[in-house]
Amino acid sequence: MSKIKELKVGSKAPVFSLPSQDEEKISLKQFLGKWVVLYFYPKDNTSGCTVEALDFTARIKEFEQLNAVVLGVSPDSPQCHAKFIQKKELKVALLSDVDHQMMETYGVWQKKKMYGREYMGVVRTTYLIDPKGKIVRIWPKVKVKEHAEEVKQELVELQKG
Repeated sequence: MSKIKELKVGSKAPVFSLPSQDEEKISLKQFLGKWVVLYFYPKDNTSGCTVEALDFTARIKEFEQLNAVVLGVSPDSPQCHAKFIQKKELKVALLSDVDHQMMETYGVWQKKKMYGREYMGVVRTTYLIDPKGKIVRIWPKVKVKEHAEEVKQELVELQKG
């Protein structure tokens, strides 16, 4: 996966194939014909990431009724994802991008700053991809509260035509 200058609404979503919490490869092409909610988050079992995963889990049936799949992506290992899912009883698939290649492709692996220290990390971002594989909405620098509901509402609106 090569670095793309900048992804925009209307861009074709970059293809990916990453291991899930069950260590099976999950690829974007598996979901042609479905909507894909692709959310990037920094780390399993942290407060914001847990809230986000639980909010998507709470609405998973509604997303399924809207012909959508929800995929979370972080640099954590498949084993870490499996523990996170089991501990929090999550219903979303979590993909592991330990070398951050996909995150770099999607532009979410960026320089961050905390307590005056700079480091590379995941900027919480969500992409909504249509059934043909095009990006139809991007939420950069996501605030976790109410985000899953906002994504669901956008999906409802887009499907109205």
